[in-house]
Amino acid sequence: MSQAKTEKAIFAGGCFWCMVKPFKEWDGIVDVVSGYTGGTLENPTYEEVKKGGTGHYEAVEIEFDPDVFPYSELLNVYWQQIDPTDDGGQFHDRGDSYRTAIFWTTDGQKEEALRSRRALDESGRFGKPVVTEILPASVFYPAESYHQDYYLKEPGHYEQDRSDSGRDEFIAGHWKN
Repeated sequence: MSQAKTEKAIFAGGCFWCMVKPFKEWDGIVDVVSGYTGGTLENPTYEEVKKGGTGHYEAVEIEFDPDVFPYSELLNVYWQQIDPTDDGGQFHDRGDSYRTAIFWTTDGQKEEALRSRRALDESGRFGKPVVTEILPASVFYPAESYHQDYYLKEPGHYEQDRSDSGRDEFIAGHWKN
């Protein structure tokens, strides 16, 4: 029996706590890890990234089986978790570490991400330009263990933070199914 081939995808969408659960519970998702990427400091800590100046984004690295859950579907889930028109952070989390970005790990991911962003921008869904960057992946540093699967470890705090941030209200207002 052959093992499934997996790929990795990296998405920055503001606070990484809010970016794990939407991806984690799909068939074909092997793992979702909270961490930091895109900066210059090696092995950054949460406090260093939050303070600023490292260049890192809070992000999630997703290991997935593209035969079960294709990259195009990851992109669809991603866009529905963020405000892609905000270049100053996400919701109540402000600053460079909370900006949105798609970090591609293959040329195919790059092309799909560019196509997906262009289609979303041209859809007029937001009334403002989509500013989410599409960047080559760099070293991904897993965050401290207490940040991993935060929605499971601290469900009350997680739900309160999501509610207070305005994220859920924004999503409901822009992505009615």
